[in-house]
Amino acid sequence: MNRWLKAILFLLGAAILTRLIPFSDWFRMLDTLIHELGHAAVTLLMSGQVLRIELNPDHSGVTYSVLTTGWSQLAVSLAGYISASLFAVALFYGYARKQQAAGLITISVIALISALLFVRGGYGLGWLILFVVINVVFVLLGGKISNFYYLLLSFLCLEESVMGPITVLLHSLTSPENAGDATNLAHLTGVPALFWALAFLGISLLCARLALQFYWSDRERSKQFRKMKKYAQPGPYDNPR
Repeated sequence: MNRWLKAILFLLGAAILTRLIPFSDWFRMLDTLIHELGHAAVTLLMSGQVLRIELNPDHSGVTYSVLTTGWSQLAVSLAGYISASLFAVALFYGYARKQQAAGLITISVIALISALLFVRGGYGLGWLILFVVINVVFVLLGGKISNFYYLLLSFLCLEESVMGPITVLLHSLTSPENAGDATNLAHLTGVPALFWALAFLGISLLCARLALQFYWSDRERSKQFRKMKKYAQPGPYDNPR
């Protein structure tokens, strides 16, 4: 099967299955957090000022910042969706390297930094605190349940990193003035929002395919290991128990 078709079908299947898991929708806010932190990080790199980040119950978010130049605004507008896509790749890379516990700790640190520096009260701050507590619980539990939780977060971020650009693309076709970051880029460059929406979608799909390759390669290694273990025979120097 074509790798692109396989990746798209796998994403569709995962999107359906994860929605069957109770409360999974609540954890989708992680993608929004990373998106807004991408804006905030590039704002600081451009010597701008981050005023605050708002995270809303409908999974939307806003980063309020002060920037001086148009080029800075361009970089900041590009950062959100690209950061979310790269973060999904990083999560699956960590999964392939068996670094689930380290990944959960890293995510928790990111959430704590966000709560301390950027998110000011409201729903977002409560979500961050509860999210960190849940992460700590799963790190302490360890084992298969912790690995399942990490993989759930990974797939939720992967799905949202693709669904976000698809939503922007639909808005750019029906109401270009309401296409979020694509609209901002259109105002800054004069290039239609549709172009930027397609660019975001293309990047997200490339990252999704790379993330799934990490996942599939890990599954294949595990399958090969189980097969070798099944057919391995004790040698003359083995000490089977």
